[in-house]
Amino acid sequence: MGGFIFNNQPGSYFPCNFNHQASIELIHIKLTANATSLGGSSFSEFCTKWYLTVVNWEMALLTPLFAFLYHLPQVYKWLLKPYYVASFFMSIAFLAIRKTPGICDHLSTQREDGNSCDFDWREVEILMFLSAIVMMKNRRAITVEQHVGNIILFSKVANVILFFRLDIRMGLLYLTLCIVFLMTCKPPLYMGPEYIKYFSEKTIDDELERDNRVTWIVEFFANWSPECQSFASVYADLSLKYNCAGLKFGKVDVGRYGEVSKKYKVSTSPLSKQLPSLVLFQGGKEVMRRPQVDKKGRAVSWSFTEENIIREFNLNELYQKSKKLNKPKGDKVSQLHNDSTTESG
Repeated sequence: MGGFIFNNQPGSYFPCNFNHQASIELIHIKLTANATSLGGSSFSEFCTKWYLTVVNWEMALLTPLFAFLYHLPQVYKWLLKPYYVASFFMSIAFLAIRKTPGICDHLSTQREDGNSCDFDWREVEILMFLSAIVMMKNRRAITVEQHVGNIILFSKVANVILFFRLDIRMGLLYLTLCIVFLMTCKPPLYMGPEYIKYFSEKTIDDELERDNRVTWIVEFFANWSPECQSFASVYADLSLKYNCAGLKFGKVDVGRYGEVSKKYKVSTSPLSKQLPSLVLFQGGKEVMRRPQVDKKGRAVSWSFTEENIIREFNLNELYQKSKKLNKPKGDKVSQLHNDSTTESG
């Protein structure tokens, strides 16, 4: 048979085993030629479909793995920052205590076998429930930072619940550590390249109205907002791709400049879900914004992915029109973030 081996051993899981070096077409021809002796053409079709399924699963698993390994040096550099290292140890605190010999022996447990170094049924139930919440939250996550942030957040929530259930004193101690960590440690800010102009409350109006031919896309953000922190790298990438003489990108910190927040009607309340907000200005006037805001002042749910922004703001067409604009004399091209000077009041 050459191209494949028919496996007819009792209890065998796979009905056939292909030589992976052969092409799919050659295998199909051989299977068809021998279909009569092996039970008809239906068996040939089944084996071919089975092989294609295996190949597809291999590609589905190996492609993300290779991509991860390719970016591994950058991932390590990012994850080894103090904020993420500390968050990791806080996220596994209960697991470490429950599984560490010498410590777990003195813990209480509801297991019937009395093994205090293993999870009881209620602890497993809590962990599974919060894992499901993490998976649901990560379905809408855009960046790696958001995925990791959701895992860290709900891991800490799980730890608080589990520690309080184990011993109220341990729960209070862990909760205090979380509060101190939240007040003293912030996620690292994006410090990569970008073509973005940073505004203050005194400069934003002048910049938007300086040249009516220039279209501005302005992000209204706050440094304390996790959503804004996660979106920073996406917005920076867009500025690198689409910045030109007639299309510019700007940012203004409405958490710092309250007057700007009021004038442009961007609420900084966490309940409003308006941060970040992207606003398109043409001729100094607002043309559109995302997310949209309903009559109650709450933002309409919208995903800040690069694809959504390009489509909603029609960036490809805007870029083609805007790059034809001759740059006015004396107007300097925006520099990278490291070379730009943030204007302050």
